[in-house]
Amino acid sequence: MVDIDTLLEMLVARGGSDLHLVSGDPPRMRVFGDLEAISEDLLSAKELLDPLMNIMPVRSRTIFEKEDNVDFAHSIEGTGRFRVNAFRHLNGVGGIFRSIPAETASLEDLSMPEILTNISKQKAGMILVTGKTGSGKSTTLAAIVNEINTTLKGHILTIEDPVEFIHEQKNCLLSQREVGEHAKSFASALHSALREDPDVILVGEMRDLETMSLAVTAAETGILVLGTLHTNSASSTVDRIINAFPTNKQDHIRTMLSTSLRSVISQQLIKTKDGNGRAAAVEIMVNTPAVANIIREGKTDQIDNSIQGGRSFGMQSMDTAIKKLLTDEKITPEAAFEAANDKSQFMQFLKKTDEAT
Repeated sequence: MVDIDTLLEMLVARGGSDLHLVSGDPPRMRVFGDLEAISEDLLSAKELLDPLMNIMPVRSRTIFEKEDNVDFAHSIEGTGRFRVNAFRHLNGVGGIFRSIPAETASLEDLSMPEILTNISKQKAGMILVTGKTGSGKSTTLAAIVNEINTTLKGHILTIEDPVEFIHEQKNCLLSQREVGEHAKSFASALHSALREDPDVILVGEMRDLETMSLAVTAAETGILVLGTLHTNSASSTVDRIINAFPTNKQDHIRTMLSTSLRSVISQQLIKTKDGNGRAAAVEIMVNTPAVANIIREGKTDQIDNSIQGGRSFGMQSMDTAIKKLLTDEKITPEAAFEAANDKSQFMQFLKKTDEAT
């Protein structure tokens, strides 16, 4: 039988982010972005199923038996908390465990640009943190919540699936709700939230039209809405939201977004030069009057140019962030080139490396 908790303790000890247990394959850990096998022994469906079922909450077992996949949270006292996706597949079953740090890092701890501290002081509107799976969105969002919880007074309501970071009460009242456990869906929780006198609502993921619509409406009514999307840039984020709506409503949603959107923070994690960690490269868009006009007129292809010219407002492009990490010698030229959008800007650094060798 697989001892899941022992493997998770090993994951945390090694500084890994994910544990992959998939029948038919050896157990693997993702450490600083690389997925590594930690044993040559193949996991069988039989030895993996029972341990997975044993750590599932009763409700999650029911969902798993009915739908063949389920998300839930698992905690180990003294080690940490983990977001779990369990699923059936061709060779049996699998479980992917994402490690959630026991303590919420501050924006300073994460070496985030100072502008994010100012952005977190917004009283209303929408702040979106975006990036692909595993890019650190949840960690950054938790740090923003921590900043608000530390410096302001109010009611912070989180809606997640499952609840990831457990925030302690500081200056704010905190209500953390889990979809499925405390609410039927993100949309139903958002409906309810509007009657719960929140100052801040965190939406774990804006997955569908109804959730997006309610989130934008909440931001318009004077609530600060924090959310995530699986998009890679500010322009693609705005497009994703607008395109989720029917064509006849897109002009209206553009107008609403132009006034309610405060910032889009897009990020990716890049392996550090010493190989012992990952650094966050962060694109930041601030909704200035010029950006608002671009959104309202549907010219989202011009957002990148506004970011390039918006340094005085705290904006920075992804490539600018990557170049700073490279200049500070936190990442290698090869890693910078691979992560960059405009790779031609980074060819010169690769050539210098080749000449040096």
